[in-house]
Amino acid sequence: MRIKRRLVISNTLTVLIPIMITITAAFIFIIISTKIFNKDVSFENFEKLTSIKTQVFSMANGISKENNEPVDEKQFEKYLRQRLTSFKGKYIITENGSVAFASRGINKFDAQICAEQVKKQSGQNVVEMGGVSYIVGLTDVKFKDGIIGNVILLAPIGDKIDIFEIIIIVIVSVFIISSIIVNIVTSYLFSKRIIRPVQILERATTEISKGNLDCEISEFGDEEIFKLCGGFEAMRVQLKDSIHMKVKYDEDRKILVSSISHDLKTPITSIKGYVEGILDNVANTPEKREFYLKTIYSKAENINLMIDDLLLYSKLDLNQIPFNFEKADIVEYFKYCIFEVQPELNKNHIKINLENDLKEEVFVKIDLERMKRVIMNIIDNSRKYMDKKCGYITIKLRETTLSIIIEIRDNGIGINKDNINNIFDRFYRADAARSETKGSGLGLAIAKQIVEGHKGKIWSISHGDEGTSILISLAKIKGSRML
Repeated sequence: MRIKRRLVISNTLTVLIPIMITITAAFIFIIISTKIFNKDVSFENFEKLTSIKTQVFSMANGISKENNEPVDEKQFEKYLRQRLTSFKGKYIITENGSVAFASRGINKFDAQICAEQVKKQSGQNVVEMGGVSYIVGLTDVKFKDGIIGNVILLAPIGDKIDIFEIIIIVIVSVFIISSIIVNIVTSYLFSKRIIRPVQILERATTEISKGNLDCEISEFGDEEIFKLCGGFEAMRVQLKDSIHMKVKYDEDRKILVSSISHDLKTPITSIKGYVEGILDNVANTPEKREFYLKTIYSKAENINLMIDDLLLYSKLDLNQIPFNFEKADIVEYFKYCIFEVQPELNKNHIKINLENDLKEEVFVKIDLERMKRVIMNIIDNSRKYMDKKCGYITIKLRETTLSIIIEIRDNGIGINKDNINNIFDRFYRADAARSETKGSGLGLAIAKQIVEGHKGKIWSISHGDEGTSILISLAKIKGSRML
């Protein structure tokens, strides 16, 4: 849920809930008053009392307006009786604080107490007299003899307690209290959905700033907070991965320097030994000197090839070599590759052949030179580790719905199945026999970089003592045969 929507719902509930509680409380209060305390709180009774109050106050206001002219006492009493008859009202007239006249049924003692009560309770609209509650209207009157008196108008309303005033007080009180409680609860619940995720986020960012990148940030809360937590979690994971990659690169760099030092030391030691042999006149015949010089040249060539492979691998690893992709017929391309490598394999008594299981012409988009380097590196690797008198290398082509699979299989020394996944690591050699083999140790690592640069995949399968298969998967395209 979005914060804006939650805010609208929260504000709406803050208004509606107190109203509903107030209505319910008023309804319950009315039932209790009616059933238990036997109070008439019907609308008709409320309307009747309102009418009586209105008549009393209207009559008091009328007398007050006519107070400019002196009135005759007897005529005034008659006037009061007529006006009060409709709602069984009564009156008390006081002069100088004492009761002068009162309606029939009110003794002077009760009248005097009522007058004093009205005077003390200035502003009160209800008084009690003889166990009956009356609505009070008070005004001044001027008589003909010049005396100014007070007229107390009394309208009976039944019992002492004004149930309607209590209802109003209850309704107002319940509404105010419920509004305060609902506001507190909704504010707490609303803030909890925001403050709690922010607090968790704050703790997580503090841990991250201290270098602890393992503190997972939970994604919860409203939509905006959820996205914010998700963004921080993605940032944490990315930061952790980048640090992990940096550590890995540092370790790889150390391994790289160590491997280069080890691989370069052997040919350099050999070159140094042969040069010393020439300087010490150990090679004292033209034939020996020629052999020494050719050996030195061969070792230097080996070092040069190792440095070239290292530079190529570094550039591929840094994506500094662009690929020049062209459409090629895969069958014709491998026929060309086999033609290139066959003379060298013949010298080592290794046969190579192509098995084409493709049903029709298949084209791929490749960098011809870079992919040729991949094929040559794999074939050269098979040649180096060939331990059979009759060696063979088979290149098999087959296809799936979207890709073409190239399998290059040999019957060489083979690789332990536990180590088969490591052969594409730079400078990796699976056993002592392989570690003594000439080469940079980067051939298959370079092949992997190039294949992945073609958005392809390369992997290997061990056949134990029967050899190894290197497989390459490349996306195929449709088209006519290249000319």
